[in-house]
Amino acid sequence: MKKTILLTILLAVFASCSDSDTYEDIETPPTTPTNPTNPTTAVTYNKDVKSIIDANCVSCHSTGRSAAFRPLTTFAQVKAAVESAGLLGRIQLQSGQQGLMPQGGRMAQANIDLIVKWNTDGLKEN
Repeated sequence: MKKTILLTILLAVFASCSDSDTYEDIETPPTTPTNPTNPTTAVTYNKDVKSIIDANCVSCHSTGRSAAFRPLTTFAQVKAAVESAGLLGRIQLQSGQQGLMPQGGRMAQANIDLIVKWNTDGLKEN
């Protein structure tokens, strides 16, 4: 009887600790929106976009890295990358397409939408 109770308790603890995460979910950092925003509010670099760029891009696109990786550490650098359409095109590629950024996998669509809306809203800094 004690073994049955102990086994039931262990199963209950295990079931409450398990999650539906797949191996990829555990291995890949979360890509949820860094700063979800109200779609009617103007998107700005400092309020919405900077944290997304910092979390998804700066590890490769920082000053001092290879010349192949344009730095994206300042407002002016990120704005120029969006204005050239290079950044928008690269982040909107689908997984498996050559040139997808970030290299670790496509960022959350909500983050992409915020960057696109930032462009639509005039690429404001504050």
